[in-house]
Amino acid sequence: MAEEETENTDAQDNGGEKKSSNLVLIIIIVVLVLVLLIVGVVVAMLAGGDDQPQSSAPSAKEKPAKMMDSMEVGPMFPLDTFTVNLLSDSGRRYLKVQMNLELDGEELAVELESKTAVVRDVVIRLLSSKTLEEISTAKGKDKLKEQIVNQLNLRLRDGNLRHVYFTEFVVQ
Repeated sequence: MAEEETENTDAQDNGGEKKSSNLVLIIIIVVLVLVLLIVGVVVAMLAGGDDQPQSSAPSAKEKPAKMMDSMEVGPMFPLDTFTVNLLSDSGRRYLKVQMNLELDGEELAVELESKTAVVRDVVIRLLSSKTLEEISTAKGKDKLKEQIVNQLNLRLRDGNLRHVYFTEFVVQ
């Protein structure tokens, strides 16, 4: 009899241990799933977020008009290739760029022809002042384009540049 009671007690202890270990295992799995969900949401928010607020996104009616505007390009003024050293400690990185300038009118092409040295000087100074980190991202390239347009427009009288288009962009 005493032996039977001991066996029954052992069987109950093993069943209780199995239940508690199963419960701990289930809790751990649930916690891991929740952590993975939270990490996924955070990564999605960081990867999907942009600098512009959601409210400024164009409506469905504005998108076709904006696409049409971007397809209507003004006269282009091609520039020769630029090869410059990038700003770095070692000085071993260089940038090779070829670009076209979009003009707001044909009359500006004549002024640019006469100011080719000034245009090249401004562009070379801007390009050589950049580091690899500054120009390796799309935002960095867009910022560089904006700086080129702004600096050149300060020196023009017969019109303005609308945009800069990189037709070659090699970093080594």
